[in-house]
Amino acid sequence: MSDFNLAEYLSRAESVILPSRLSRGHHSPTSSNGRLHVGVDLGTSYLVLVALDEKFQPLAGEYQFAQVVRDGLVVDFIGAIDRLKGMKARLEKRLGQELTHAASAYPPGVPRVEVRATEHVLEAAGLTCTGMIDEPSAANNLLALREGAIVDVGGGTTGIAVLRDGKVVYSADEPTGGTHFTLVIAGAKNISFEEAEALKINPTHQEELFLLIRPVMEKVASIVAKHLKGKNVNHITLVGGTACYPGITEVIQEYTGIHTTAPERPLFVTPLGIAMHDKE
Repeated sequence: MSDFNLAEYLSRAESVILPSRLSRGHHSPTSSNGRLHVGVDLGTSYLVLVALDEKFQPLAGEYQFAQVVRDGLVVDFIGAIDRLKGMKARLEKRLGQELTHAASAYPPGVPRVEVRATEHVLEAAGLTCTGMIDEPSAANNLLALREGAIVDVGGGTTGIAVLRDGKVVYSADEPTGGTHFTLVIAGAKNISFEEAEALKINPTHQEELFLLIRPVMEKVASIVAKHLKGKNVNHITLVGGTACYPGITEVIQEYTGIHTTAPERPLFVTPLGIAMHDKE
């Protein structure tokens, strides 16, 4: 991946990773000559399946809202398996070939028995699990950072990894993420969780909701600050679906005093890095 441009790569990925509602009606075949690298991200809010070509370029993918995981733990095995099977079948139709293997990931600090649970979901969906990787390390497969911290703000948890010379030397994970944003909105507006989730991701409503959910952003920032204290980190890179919310980088920078940025499309950084880990 010489002359790599992260923004262009993520733009390409976003163009081929379709929401499940669109993928169901998508019949245009995608060229997939050679070996595939496949990643499965079982998130608290979204399940993502992505396929890269032999040169790690995005070929196709699908994502959908799914509450089958809570705080990094699989809580709905049947739901997770059924959803992943459906996504796998649709992606195979787009690619014109069978998906036989994939890598997946877990939040830092998750017990080994729960990591095995994620492996079992992949196997039950017809995918040989070729490897498991912690989520911040997966993100850095794509970001290729040498120093600083990666903060993966997902649906249910916030994962922190400190990098030294390109290696993760410290990692941690605590509850609090985008699901908590949604719960606050649902309570304040007296609406269902699903309605609040739709409101949260609608750009036309995000500015008016900012003050409502800022305290939760500050909770995320406090988690980050606690784990980075004394670690001599001078830059934070945010990834994960919750990092898409306007203003979160500024809140975390203000709270921690550490320069904070996020890629333009942070939602798919970790799933793409997971697929890069699939090296059967």
